[in-house]
Amino acid sequence: MSSESPSERAQARSSGLGYRLKRIFMSRDHAARIRNRRRVVAVVWRYLNLLRASLMAIGYLSLLALPLSQLSTGTYVDENALQPSQVNSYWNWGDAYRADSFLEDLKLLLDRNASSTERATFLATEFAKFGIPSSTQRYTIRTLLGTVTGTNAYAIFPAPRASGTEAMVISASWKSLTGEHNLRGVAAVVSLAAFLKQYPHWSKDIIFVVSDNYLDGMHAWLSAYHRPSSTNQGIEPLSIASGVIWTALNIDYPGHSFSHLGVFREGLNGRLPNQDLINSFSVISQHTGGVPVLLYDHHEPSEFPGREAIRNFYPSWFPSWLWEFGSVMDYSYRAKNILRHFSYQARGRASAAHGLFHQYRIDAITLFAVPSNGPHGFHALGRIIESTLRTMNNLLERLHASFFFYIMTTPSSFLKIGSYLPSAILVATALMFGGLGEWVNAGWVEVEDEDLPLEKAKATDVALTSRKKWVRRRRDLLDAFMVAVASHLVGLTLFVLISQAWFDISQLALTITPLCWVTLVLAPWKPLTPQSAVHAAPLHILLKVINMCLASTLISVTSVLNFSLAALLAVTLGIPLSLASSSRSSPARVVKCALYTVLAFGWLFMEEEVKQAMWDWQVLGVWFAPLVCLIYVPFVLQAGIVSSLTS
Repeated sequence: MSSESPSERAQARSSGLGYRLKRIFMSRDHAARIRNRRRVVAVVWRYLNLLRASLMAIGYLSLLALPLSQLSTGTYVDENALQPSQVNSYWNWGDAYRADSFLEDLKLLLDRNASSTERATFLATEFAKFGIPSSTQRYTIRTLLGTVTGTNAYAIFPAPRASGTEAMVISASWKSLTGEHNLRGVAAVVSLAAFLKQYPHWSKDIIFVVSDNYLDGMHAWLSAYHRPSSTNQGIEPLSIASGVIWTALNIDYPGHSFSHLGVFREGLNGRLPNQDLINSFSVISQHTGGVPVLLYDHHEPSEFPGREAIRNFYPSWFPSWLWEFGSVMDYSYRAKNILRHFSYQARGRASAAHGLFHQYRIDAITLFAVPSNGPHGFHALGRIIESTLRTMNNLLERLHASFFFYIMTTPSSFLKIGSYLPSAILVATALMFGGLGEWVNAGWVEVEDEDLPLEKAKATDVALTSRKKWVRRRRDLLDAFMVAVASHLVGLTLFVLISQAWFDISQLALTITPLCWVTLVLAPWKPLTPQSAVHAAPLHILLKVINMCLASTLISVTSVLNFSLAALLAVTLGIPLSLASSSRSSPARVVKCALYTVLAFGWLFMEEEVKQAMWDWQVLGVWFAPLVCLIYVPFVLQAGIVSSLTS
């Protein structure tokens, strides 16, 4: 007889599925609860492959759905103390004329091919003329790509109204992210120093930095500022310093004039600034300076350059009639922004020089003046930067109220972490279910039931083909663990080799690819496979268990720290690791091994990309290169080993 009361039965009728699940897992009848749970487990096991495929398909479709406008949320300023665009701007045409004068001096230095030391000395002298303490810093960095030398110039304007325990930075690198000279960006920094010195309302020190080259100069200055005891690699210590830096604005102005200001936000290893900094700048740019804001240098579809750029983004065979739908154009624009973001964040690269600040917990962005024939120049740029600095000057504590984990889809909309995180987690869950399913398969095997007499089987109408039973078998993980460790040692060896300046990456790609392929086919670990799969689980099943469970864990953990990298791993590992399986056919094993070898080492043929990734690791500490060699390559090799073994 049921122990349920009339009130509980009434609740069952009203609550539906929720109550049914409660009955299954939280019933007061322990025997019934055990039976219900076994029934659920049996259903899940019966449809496990369908469940895995569904989770993976939904995860990949969720990635494709990220550009949909319905998933985005409008941007807003969360920190009440900021009050963007609420102050009077004092930058005027006279200050813009001063910036033009500095620009002419910089052009003269460039025309006579002045050395980096001469340029830095000139800039430090100009800062000193305004009464601002200034200095220079020389550095030498030796890497895989050669030796880089340069000289930075910097100055520190002490806060008139505070003790100088906090600071803001205005910076410009000598080279633009486009590869051109950033002369107007440097001129803007120098002229802003002369302008800001005139006003006493600053509560934080203002640091002006003109770094040499592109990223290496800013890296040298930041390393010396935050780690003065570790200024190795030929980096000269700083002679003057200030307090804790809270925010930074990097100016990149390569053209004669500009039509829009683009925001670059990505930092090293996927770090992002607090979104309040971007949103405050956007409000100020549009309302104080009258300059529209872009993500990167991507024009919106409402403008002619934006429509043409989006159409060129697609292959020529893409149906032209789809452009008639505004939703297709909007989806394509957002997708382009997301892919640009993924390209920086997944590889751990800074989208501009500001990205080096994030590792020191400094919120920073780059303001990129999109080159154009007009209508804006130094006047609009100066007003925007002044107002943005005034806004940051209002802060009583670091930016913390807004988001640190987000994806900007347009300048005025973004994806919250809850909107994009499930896509990678679903793929990771599918991999984990696959690994756990293989673990169950490793522990049980179906064999002929020799204890059941044939006469008894006929008497009970049991077919000859059903005279089988399930028996337990050992799951010895040591051999599989040894193979997994060996694959990671291969990845470590690969990483050490490509880290050497004397080693030719193209020769390595041509050597290691066929060598690894032959190794997979010959499979020297085959003796580790037990002769009888009845008493002990085969090696290929246990290795796949380790492979899929570790890959699932990696994607899940990485998705919180660097979602773009997690999405890249989900795409490159999800399906290949799931499809890895042993085979009795020798040609099938050879084909599978060839495919996994290409997947594991094909990236070595992108020589310039590999060298840049190693430079990022050796100089900036970007994790992407060691992660590919020490984790991605071993995981794919393990899948190749699984496919090379006989079932």
